[in-house]
Amino acid sequence: MKHILITGSTDGIGKLTALKLAKDGNTVYIHGRSETKVNNVIKEIKEASKNDNIKGFVADFSDLNAVKQMAAQIKKEVSSLDILINNAGIYKSPSEKTIDGLDIRIAVNYLASYILTETILPVLQKGSATRIINLSSAAQSTVQKGVLTGDAKVNASESYAQSKLALTMWSFYFAKNHSKIVTIAVNPGSLLNTKMAKEAYGQHWSPAEKGVDILYDLAVSERHKNHSGTYFDNDRGSYSNAHPDAYNDNKIKLLLTLTESIISN
Repeated sequence: MKHILITGSTDGIGKLTALKLAKDGNTVYIHGRSETKVNNVIKEIKEASKNDNIKGFVADFSDLNAVKQMAAQIKKEVSSLDILINNAGIYKSPSEKTIDGLDIRIAVNYLASYILTETILPVLQKGSATRIINLSSAAQSTVQKGVLTGDAKVNASESYAQSKLALTMWSFYFAKNHSKIVTIAVNPGSLLNTKMAKEAYGQHWSPAEKGVDILYDLAVSERHKNHSGTYFDNDRGSYSNAHPDAYNDNKIKLLLTLTESIISN
């Protein structure tokens, strides 16, 4: 049985994927920003899956210090992880900036996943046939330095697209540097029937299950084990090309240099 952590799993496809993996008897770690909600979801999944190995972590991913604290807690309490699904994401938000003055989508959708993954790397390295699934999007747009650092303002859809490309660029870089871990970026499907899509667009194209099925498949199916460092586009139902910047070593290097300077502040 696998040990699995899914971020942003108190609702949407994160929660449904956690339930599906729990039903297989895996140990599943839930994450959310509200302790009450995390506890309720743990209880709900335990009952629905008849599986008691459901635990949780609480952190507001718009607060990078909270992410660092959660990562430290995981290192202390979890001996190994076989699967990490970086699912936590935000599109619409009442506040555009984090307490650190960063764009909230850049922080939650990219920087939080970066910090968490890089910090708990020793725990992931102890896993068996470890996989990391990073939730990208069909929306990917060239990352601007000012947007990354919080100094330039763009609209929600633009900063969302930049955050998802940043995550994809780092995903490819991580895969190259950690050959024993299978790391895949995925667009789980455009406009799935989730709270995020409803808030952002007021409509959906496909059921949430479409996203759940691909996350589950990427996490456990043997057919994906030789696809590290790639991008799966679930709108097409196949591996596909991400934005050209994701294959540009100079742009990736610049992104990571900036990322390191932002999070070390």
